[in-house]
Formats: sequence, structure tokens, C-alpha cells
Amino acid sequence: MTQSTPGKAVKKVVLAYSGGLDTSIILKWLQTTYGCEVVTFTADLGQGEELEPARKKAQMLGVKEIFMDDLREEFVRDFVMPMFRANALYEGQYLLGTSIARPLIAKRQIEIARQVGADAVCHGATGKGNDQVRFELSYYALQPDIRVIAPWREWDLDSRTALIDFAEKNQIPIAKDKRGEAPFSVDSNLLHISAEGKALEDPWEEPGEYVYSRSVAPEQAPDKPEYVEIEFEKGDPVAVNGKRLSPAAMLTELNALGGKHGIGRLDLVENRFVGMKSRGVYETPGGTIWHVAHRGIESITLDRGASHLKDEVMPRYAELIYNGFWFAPEREMLQALIDKSQEKVNGTVRVKLYKGHARVVGRKSPNSLYDLRMVTFEADQGAYNQRDAEGFIKLNALRLRLGARARKK
Repeated sequence: MTQSTPGKAVKKVVLAYSGGLDTSIILKWLQTTYGCEVVTFTADLGQGEELEPARKKAQMLGVKEIFMDDLREEFVRDFVMPMFRANALYEGQYLLGTSIARPLIAKRQIEIARQVGADAVCHGATGKGNDQVRFELSYYALQPDIRVIAPWREWDLDSRTALIDFAEKNQIPIAKDKRGEAPFSVDSNLLHISAEGKALEDPWEEPGEYVYSRSVAPEQAPDKPEYVEIEFEKGDPVAVNGKRLSPAAMLTELNALGGKHGIGRLDLVENRFVGMKSRGVYETPGGTIWHVAHRGIESITLDRGASHLKDEVMPRYAELIYNGFWFAPEREMLQALIDKSQEKVNGTVRVKLYKGHARVVGRKSPNSLYDLRMVTFEADQGAYNQRDAEGFIKLNALRLRLGARARKK
């Protein structure tokens, strides 16, 4: 039994479809519960999986309009790159790999809905997580009157057993490893791969090595360090080791380098937007190198005030993305500030990769603000008069001295 949903009838719905068990059940559930035509949309965001089986399964389930789009370049160019200009980290650690993919998927779903004349969109996110918020805030920002169907909040298929029974009754193919409890759930794209739930729910238990798939264990990484040079233009990486690459190809190359050296692993207990804490295990090998290198090039090209202002707004910017407000005006306002700061962020950074660590060991830029004449311990050559520091210090100490005198009274 599934719950019926009151309200205006749905004629056609665009479903974000992976081809897996859950979204295949959702596809059939939409057909039987709403009696509507289902259009499937499968996005290639670089998850590293063969997507053609999703097409065949959709066809088998009677879908006539099937969209399978390669969005890898758009994903990195229009979503990941703007985010990385901000050095965005949620709660100081998470590089937002899942969060940043959702607005792109939602954007394309709305575009397809307009193209095919659909009156609804559907996602497979559960009622406990962040993704339902991210998808739906994006839908409504792009098309305010769109109908949203969220099966996990509507149906009574509230267990793995119930899902399997529904699949068997409706002749939906079930992979053998899906008949038992999955050890954890996985989300992946070109920026990262994440795992959460089941075997990972106890935050005291260390994740087994089987959880990781994009990186070797740091202990098993090469004993010899490797150096990578990344060239930046206006805050975006454009070349790796002297070779200019497209955004997606650049991130693919950095992923290979980072994974080889065990870089980018994160075991995090985070605060979900819906109010609960959750434990996630993330791998972001290329993104970790990128983040470190970007901060490296900014260190010599950004003015102190600009740099510190960026660091002040970054947590707010990261929280907006994590919570699903990519298309909100405040995120766009912050983006304009961030992009302005990147106009002179040009140059090359050399990063040392070694056993789980990525460390900047060199940086150069035609726009460098680093002046050796200012910082040298040799003769100042007239560039800086050390005597000037005395008045500077006394002026800054004035309020401290006044306060100390008042306390003595």
C-alpha cells in the first residue's frame, strides 16, 4: 500500500533518476500513485559509473522521454569554480562536494520540465537529510509555481524490506547485494565521493578501508613525495604541470594525483540544516589540492584587507551552499564580492604531495604584492624606515595605556 496524495492531478513529472533501486521504485510508484507520465533525467557529474544501464532500466519501466546529460564541464566551471574562489569550507572542514551538485541537477530538471511541458518534478532525497532542502529551494527559486513530489515524505515504504517487496511485486530488477542491508550509502561526483549511514553511524568507530574508493590509505601511499604545479587565472586553475586543461579535465587530473598520495580524506560529524547531527566520510583528493593551492596564490596576490574580508564572509557563504541557497540573492551578492577579489589572483603554485598531505612549497605571480625589499633582514634600501614603527605602535597602544591608567586609579 502507498499513500494517495490529494490535490491537483499531475500529468507529467521529471524525475531525477540514477537507475538504482530507490529511484527505480520511485519511478514505478509515481506511475501507480499519480497515474502520470514520468520523464527521467540522469546527470553525468563525473560519478565514474556507467550510466547506460539507467537508460535501459527506464525504457523497461515504460519511460518514453529519457534525458541523459553530460554536465561535467558545466559542473566544474559554473558551480565548483565559483565556490572554490571563496575557499569555502562548511564548519571549517567540509569542501561541500554533495551540496554544490544539487543546484545544478535541480536547474537542469527545471529546464527539462519546461522543455517537455511537465507540471512537476521529483527527487529521491529522504525526509531526514539536507538534499531535500537543496533540491526544493533550487526548484522554487527557478520556477516558483512548480509542483514538487518527494516520495520519501509521502509513501509508507518505510523500510528496506518494504522497498524490496514493492520492487518484486512490480518486477523491478534488484541487484543481489541490495537484498540485504546496505553497509552505507554513497554519493559521488567529479569533486568528491561521500559515504554515510549504517556501518558509519557510530562516530566512535573508525571507518574501514573498504569505505574509501578514490584514494589509497596514506600509509600505503608512495614513500617519495611528488610535486605538482598549478597555474591560476583570476582565481581559477587553468593548467596542471604546464598543461592547459578544461575545468573537468583539470579536476580529473588533480583527483588522480591526490588519490595516489592518499590526500583528501575527511571523517566528519556535521550539523545538518534540518537540525540533527550526522557522520559523513568524504574523499575530495583533487579538491583538497586545489583548495590548498588557491590559498597559496592568494597569499601573495591579495591585499591584507581583502584577504581578511574574504575569510570573514567565507563561513556565511559556505553555509548558504550547504543549506541549499545557491540561487538566493545573498549568495549572488557574496559571489560578486568574491569574484571582484580574484581579478589579480594570477600565477603558479607548487604543491608537495606526500602521504595524505598537500603543502604549498612555492608560489609566484606577475601580480605579487610580496616585496623582498620590505621584508629582508638586510639593509632596507630606503623602502621601509624602521623608526616609523615607534609612532605606529604608540598610537595603537594609546587606548591600552589609557585603560591601564584608569584601572590604577
